[in-house]
Amino acid sequence: MPKSIVTSLFIAGLMLASPALSAGLKLAVVAPIDGPFATLGRQIMDGAAFQAGERGSEVVAIGESCEPAGGDELAKALLASGAEAAIGFLCTEGLEAVLPALAEAGMPAITLSVRSDILMEDALKKKWPLYRLAPSGKAEARAIIDAIVANWRDKPLALIDDGTIHSRELVEAVRNALAEIGITPVFTDTYRPAQEQQVSLVRRLAKSGATHVFTGGDRNDTAIIARDAKAENIPITLMGGDVLYAADLNVPLENGVLAVTIPDASRSQEAAPVVKAMRAAGLEPDGYVLPAFAAVSLLEQAKDQAEEDDSALSDALMKGPYPTVLGPIRFNSAHERVQSPYKLMQWQDGRFVDAANPGNGG
Repeated sequence: MPKSIVTSLFIAGLMLASPALSAGLKLAVVAPIDGPFATLGRQIMDGAAFQAGERGSEVVAIGESCEPAGGDELAKALLASGAEAAIGFLCTEGLEAVLPALAEAGMPAITLSVRSDILMEDALKKKWPLYRLAPSGKAEARAIIDAIVANWRDKPLALIDDGTIHSRELVEAVRNALAEIGITPVFTDTYRPAQEQQVSLVRRLAKSGATHVFTGGDRNDTAIIARDAKAENIPITLMGGDVLYAADLNVPLENGVLAVTIPDASRSQEAAPVVKAMRAAGLEPDGYVLPAFAAVSLLEQAKDQAEEDDSALSDALMKGPYPTVLGPIRFNSAHERVQSPYKLMQWQDGRFVDAANPGNGG
């Protein structure tokens, strides 16, 4: 089926929940054009252009250097573009530098990548028009806590980390939050990462009586722990964070390992028509392709809403929810997605699937 027909089916679905479609908008897409992040930048450009073409929106590509010194040039390029809004922004440095100028111009910015809580706090305080599709830095811990409370509240729980800053801080945030609601782990430990085996750790877990283990460690260490527990015939259920959504290294992940992570949007029902059209056009919906597509769609619908309300685009962005390939999106008062993108997933036969309904994939 041709791209125009398939994506028109998706647009028709949007029309059912949105105001009448108006003309497209002029949009700045800020992403690395060269350097080590050029591949990610190309994903953003491709996803944005694929959606923009359906509504006659105009995309202005602006290179992002990801260096603090490039902030002034980036701000000048954005203001000179005449864009009504901007998306992309892989790097905190450039985004932070341009936000004051975007505020003066009334140009909302949607980041697909930056998770800094400090930057968002500053943006809210100074009324900078920053919104994000990427989750906040604290969102992962909140989602993990929710998953543990919903599924493991009455289980003998262990919390382990690998001593790295991210792992230690994540596990500490989970432990503190659980303590506030009266959940105390039967075992906590910091293990040594990047070892060939973790039999000693597994035996300590068994001795403690823990049957359900949250680990802040990476995919390879988690795979080794799961392998050694199976070999020692020690029944434990392992759950990790977003870092488990990675490739296998030396040891494959065991079936049944859980991860609180962001599902692959390309496998969702919402994205199916667009994914089909993209692949027919020779575009694989990897990485930031679908988030960029969603950001353009979101802004186009917000422009429709703004014209209906005779309001600013930033005001319309706070309405919704707007249907997208990432699911319905609505921003809360902190300019974050109301619905967390994180979900409890389970590793099954080579991929993560929905832990609540593993038979239907993920």
